[in-house]
Amino acid sequence: MDKEELTKWFDEFGESVLSYIILMVRDYQQAEDLTQETFIKAYRHQQQFEQKSTEKTWLFSIAHNVTKDYFRKKHPLQHYLGLTMEEKDYKPIPEQIVVMNFQIEQLYRAIQQLKPSHRHVIILRKLKEFSTAETALILNWSESKVKMTLKRALVELKKELIKRGDTHEIFR
Repeated sequence: MDKEELTKWFDEFGESVLSYIILMVRDYQQAEDLTQETFIKAYRHQQQFEQKSTEKTWLFSIAHNVTKDYFRKKHPLQHYLGLTMEEKDYKPIPEQIVVMNFQIEQLYRAIQQLKPSHRHVIILRKLKEFSTAETALILNWSESKVKMTLKRALVELKKELIKRGDTHEIFR
């Protein structure tokens, strides 16, 4: 891969990777930094891309790992205890509020209350629309784990939305 191909990948997938990372870290500036780190790692480790998946899936697996590393470094004890990405006092930045309508914002807030494994699988499968196989590659899980976790995650998400007085169209 040369720099031109990396630029093509960034143009094609950069916004999608950024929005995925924003959903994980809930900090726009940090998400931009982690997105840049994702593409730098892709460039540095291009020989590891064996084309067993699409470029997008490979980039998302790098983004997932970069995000996990960020939380491991930021909150090592929380990560060790399985409490990563659990900040309950999330407040979206103004640009995000403008983009989201009320129902989407409620869904977004409800997703943030889920445990990380549930959050990851819902974002990848339902919001980013990756296949089960692609999600398994990104998360380094089996396909059956992706299916089971998604099933459980959607039940938890529905409970969270009902608790908030919202039944999102995802359940209709």
